[in-house]
Amino acid sequence: MAGPEANGRVADHDVAPMFLHRWSPRAFTGEPMPDELLMGLFEAARWAPSAFNGQPWRFVYAHKGTEAWDRLFDVLIPYNQAWVKQASVLIYAISDRYRRVEGREPALVHSHSFDAGAAWACLALQASHIGWAAHGMAGFDLPRSYEVLGVAEDQYRVEAAIAVGRPADAAILEEPYRSREAPSPRNPVSSFAFEGRFRA
Repeated sequence: MAGPEANGRVADHDVAPMFLHRWSPRAFTGEPMPDELLMGLFEAARWAPSAFNGQPWRFVYAHKGTEAWDRLFDVLIPYNQAWVKQASVLIYAISDRYRRVEGREPALVHSHSFDAGAAWACLALQASHIGWAAHGMAGFDLPRSYEVLGVAEDQYRVEAAIAVGRPADAAILEEPYRSREAPSPRNPVSSFAFEGRFRA
């Protein structure tokens, strides 16, 4: 049975439409994001699943127009700075490499990045749900991010940067961003889900 359609996307199977509605625009209005809406994004992330309920996700954020924004923005590569300048909030997602239980030695958890990714997905879906958007990025100076964010690299991993804003018309973007401003396609399920044995 064919699934829903949204944003020019068509699901091959029956899923909640919110998965098709969510996408990663680069055009933002630049308007300030109220704290109550931003905290709602983190609240959604709070309820993500994680191994042993360890909840290893951490977030460092800054509102546009603040000193913290300037520091966090400067870590991005120029390609991303060109459009993130119109976002409202800049977030860095971080994961705790260790499971920390009172009375025990910290134990390395191999799924810390996986779990932080689940929290990011919840955050992104909440942003879409309220009419805003969250755009994740790997394009930043990773080694420098540890110093700027105050993160101990032997304990935590900086996973990604996230720009949050209210979507705007693509016309405000310069090229090459403007022509790319559309929801991206996806590979079919058969290309990544295999019964019984992995296939490359």
